[in-house]
Amino acid sequence: MITHNINIREAQRKDAKAIATLIIQAMTEECCRFFCGYECTMDDYRQLLTELTEREDTQYSYRNTLCAVNEEDSVVGIAVSYDGSLLHQLRQPFFDAIRTRYGRDVSHIDDETQAGELYLDSLAVNADFQGQGIATRLLQATVQKANDSGIGVTGLLVDDNNPKAERLYIRCGFRQVGINIWGGHPMKHLQR
Repeated sequence: MITHNINIREAQRKDAKAIATLIIQAMTEECCRFFCGYECTMDDYRQLLTELTEREDTQYSYRNTLCAVNEEDSVVGIAVSYDGSLLHQLRQPFFDAIRTRYGRDVSHIDDETQAGELYLDSLAVNADFQGQGIATRLLQATVQKANDSGIGVTGLLVDDNNPKAERLYIRCGFRQVGINIWGGHPMKHLQR
């Protein structure tokens, strides 16, 4: 695993479009459609996420994001995480935007995190940069962020249909602590 010339840094507002694109990659199109419906285009949904990422008060904010950047300072990977105790406050702007833009009420979804963990909401690496250890470095940086914040525990959800990601998390020291229903299907809740 080679990560030459890849640095991990805090995101900046200018990174919002790249972050939004990678959040969509992490979410999968099926999950995105759960929120925006089939009448919207993925470009429109990307624009909505970009707007939310540019803000400071949302779960997808650039302020909650660590970026892996190449030597040109282009974003090639992201880890979006936040204090689980702030979930309701941080996702309300997302719910409001979905309601306003698409006329959909998705506020009934289950909580994916809770107080006591730094929740890793989205982790993604651009396909051209996968297999170089970047996801591992982003995970390690997120665990360090949890430690530095005083929370000390990093949590995430992983779909049973994503065994490759689950193997990565297990290899990085995460352990299953339960099952959460999210987006209508069971997800493994892992913590480290």
